[in-house]
Amino acid sequence: MDYKAPLETYTGKIKEVVIGRGPKAIKIGGESILPLHYFEGAAARRPVVALEIDDSGAAGWTEWAVEPYQDVVSDPLKWAGKCLELGADLVCLHLESTDPQGANRPAAEAAALVRRLVKEIDAPLIVYGCGDDKKDVEVLVAVAEACRGENLLLGPAVKENYTDIARAVAENGHCIIAQTPIDINLEKELNVKLLKQLPPERIVIDPLSSALGYGMEYSFTIMERTRQVGVVYGDMAMQMPIIADLGRECWKTNQARADREQGMLWESITAMNLLLAGADILVLRHPDNCRLLKEAIEGKL
Repeated sequence: MDYKAPLETYTGKIKEVVIGRGPKAIKIGGESILPLHYFEGAAARRPVVALEIDDSGAAGWTEWAVEPYQDVVSDPLKWAGKCLELGADLVCLHLESTDPQGANRPAAEAAALVRRLVKEIDAPLIVYGCGDDKKDVEVLVAVAEACRGENLLLGPAVKENYTDIARAVAENGHCIIAQTPIDINLEKELNVKLLKQLPPERIVIDPLSSALGYGMEYSFTIMERTRQVGVVYGDMAMQMPIIADLGRECWKTNQARADREQGMLWESITAMNLLLAGADILVLRHPDNCRLLKEAIEGKL
């Protein structure tokens, strides 16, 4: 008698979120299985991998991470194009120059840059602000209005500033990144609030991604629990795709800064673990790790 492994079926399903528009749009989500449990059912969409660019010209990046882009970091448009040439599914722009504690670039200039990128690159665009709650409202609202109808993925929206950002996202046809500090209860609380302004198909969860050796197990646990609550228990407030913005966390560690090989391992191991935890979008810095993750996702490893 042949042995047949028991298979689980679940009632919950992750919402499908579309980023970008037209032929270059990418759809994420749609799973009704746990991460990579393809033996239990079909996944509507496989996870995707983004490469990060920085409008401040890679200021503060370690030399190992800058190396593949050293001839283009002064031009975000060329840098984004290089990321796509090197295998990225989409591009993630961090508007670090808008930070009030740094260059404090005006919101209008940041919005103009994003508008240029959207028009020129042949892939969807993720846009993160600088992480300052007040400045991010100003910047992300300006970006949303300047790129009306382009269906960007914008964030982070946090509990301190989500209202105005969500309104701009809803009025201008974009998707939002709901970010909370590695806490399942705060995550659901923010999602419930955002659902009053946006449909679930416009929300992507960012539970914060920690690096290997710096709290990765906490990030893993929250991502894993998020997916379980949405798929296994059918909680509609937790049925959104997950983004893991992990590259920046990995490459700022002491280990990654000390040695190229360690940096590559720090990013790739963190990414592989968060892929297993349930991330639908993985944001990396090094293109070699981008290729590695895509091979793993496509089952070539």
